[in-house]
Amino acid sequence: LTPNLLFGMGNPLLDICAVVDKDFLDKYSLKPNDQILADDKHKALFDELVKKFKVEYHAGGATQNSIKIAQWMIQEPHNIGTFFGCIGKDNFGKILKEKAQEAHVDAHYYEQDEEPTGTCAACITGDNRSLVANLAAANCYKRDKHLDLEENWKLVEKAKVYYIAGFFLTVSVESILKVAKHASETNKLFCLNLSAPFISQFFKDNLMQVMPYVDVLFGNETEAATFAKEQEFETKDIKEIAKKAQALPKVNKKRERIVVFTQGKDETTVETFPVLKIDPKDIVDTNGAGDAFVGGFLSQLVQEKPLDHCVKAAHYAAYVVIQRAGCNFPEKPDFK
Repeated sequence: LTPNLLFGMGNPLLDICAVVDKDFLDKYSLKPNDQILADDKHKALFDELVKKFKVEYHAGGATQNSIKIAQWMIQEPHNIGTFFGCIGKDNFGKILKEKAQEAHVDAHYYEQDEEPTGTCAACITGDNRSLVANLAAANCYKRDKHLDLEENWKLVEKAKVYYIAGFFLTVSVESILKVAKHASETNKLFCLNLSAPFISQFFKDNLMQVMPYVDVLFGNETEAATFAKEQEFETKDIKEIAKKAQALPKVNKKRERIVVFTQGKDETTVETFPVLKIDPKDIVDTNGAGDAFVGGFLSQLVQEKPLDHCVKAAHYAAYVVIQRAGCNFPEKPDFK
């Protein structure tokens, strides 16, 4: 293994995590288990969260989390993963840079001063979490100002496996397509996550522009159901949805598309793999479980391990992370 084999691009966000009450969710019309983008009615939410509750800050953003987990699973060498995204020239941006370095992720941020660094409020109730993302700077990523620069594109070319969460489809579809086409032309692996129901609903055109280049598609049962509905698959059966998603048109015919759908504590659909059983009282926070799952999967994919091994590592990483606050992990993994 050498540095920069895994490439991720997405929305770098500073997670602001707190355990809240139902009144707080109701006040901002939040569902206990959901992911949304902040709008005007959420402006005061971030301040209130920090003032009223005990908060923890974590470097976040779906793709960055997964790259971080993959690095943790691999341990050595450092900087296996490269990460691109946009931040502000501010204190939160500085924290993100420090956190990426601590996690041994080779982050190359596009820094601008028009917008502050993006944040994500993780409002935790019981073992549910409601995420409200204020993209801010993350929304300002520009292909021509960053991805197209020669020294940055060289890092893209060094990679063998590419991973982008669907959230980035709302920011820069032209950047995603440039990376996806490169992966397809060079027979490398391009992975995408459905990420949230609203992506399949409101960014369907962007999603379907990228889909022909996707070698590995990730999603959970809710995202899969929304995707199926929007694509008029006319089935609610997760295995059927996976088969139909697998059969969608694909540019690189050398690789068959792999579809990986998780179902919380129920088995994961690829063929179907049982998950590690956990006592519900050991669950601290399911925020980050999906990102951890992908990170574990990618850590083995980049080492060209078989599919069942990738899924086993994915389950292990998710199992560890849900027993901790945020997308965090012990110093070393105990994965064989």
